[in-house]
Amino acid sequence: MSYWITIGTALISCAIAALTGIVLIPFLKKIHFGQTILEIGPKWHKSKQGTPIMGGFMFIISSIIAVIIGYLLYRSINMVDITEKTASYNAIRLLACILFSVLFSGIGFLDDYIKAVKKQNLGLNPKQKMIFQFILSAAFLSVLYALGDKSTKLDLIFFQLDLGIFYYPIMILFMIYVSNAVNLTDGVDGLCGSVTFVTMLAFSAVCGIMKSYEISIYAIAIAGGCLGFLIWNLHPAKCFMGDTGSMYLGGAFVAIGLTTHKHLLMVLVGLVYILEALSVVIQVTYFKITARQHYKKTGEKGKGKRIFKMSPIHHHFEMCGFSEYKIVIMFSIAAIIVSALGVLTVI
Repeated sequence: MSYWITIGTALISCAIAALTGIVLIPFLKKIHFGQTILEIGPKWHKSKQGTPIMGGFMFIISSIIAVIIGYLLYRSINMVDITEKTASYNAIRLLACILFSVLFSGIGFLDDYIKAVKKQNLGLNPKQKMIFQFILSAAFLSVLYALGDKSTKLDLIFFQLDLGIFYYPIMILFMIYVSNAVNLTDGVDGLCGSVTFVTMLAFSAVCGIMKSYEISIYAIAIAGGCLGFLIWNLHPAKCFMGDTGSMYLGGAFVAIGLTTHKHLLMVLVGLVYILEALSVVIQVTYFKITARQHYKKTGEKGKGKRIFKMSPIHHHFEMCGFSEYKIVIMFSIAAIIVSALGVLTVI
């Protein structure tokens, strides 16, 4: 695939995302779709009250338009016959990735809409989200199975572990965990967009190496969209991506990652997301255990201990005095390092 198609797709997506913000942000302000800040969050986040949410539409729109243009250019330049079996399968797989990402974004949109209308930071309850995510994840795996990815082996680079029938429920849980981990990473201005820019660059390179050019174009389109969005989202953010955006990115990450069928690669490239979510699991688990122990000793409820000053872990660094810019830079560098390691595993 020509490098200029990749670069062109990224630039088109970046430009559309950046320009969309000129129209979208005033519109979101006009309809009062602003963020409600939780009382339990850092006190300085109160200044972000009312910042428009659903800014994720910038890179959703841009990545879809850009991937269509990039894919059509790829087909025409390389004279790809869409009626040929392999090309047809690749096109369907690309469409499945896009559709899965958009439907995941739909879950986030419902969440954002409820927050915006009710003016509270609750939205859909966890059970409702899990049901929707479970159905969509199972459907996506079914499409991959129908397209020929019937392997039940975990590819850990150095060896493969056959999970048999357990592969599918484990993958569904993994998809739900990672997609929500991406959502949790969206807690500091520019953080999720910056980290995802890096991870999508890595996925674009990996898919290109594996000659999965259609998926490579989609990944680079998302990377470009994130870059355009960051113009509006870096501190001080003029808008947030909202769950509409973060769930789109989470859905795209797991969809693109699973098309490679290289599971250790996914873990490496997405390690920043995974650790963000893990910090929440550790914090909640430790608090519940110590609260239970304290209750047995004193009879007082809700007196547990915490490992981090606040979770997800980016908030811990905030509470330690790190600026939002510094956190974004630190996490982005970490993403670059682990993503580079991930790319090396397929070279």
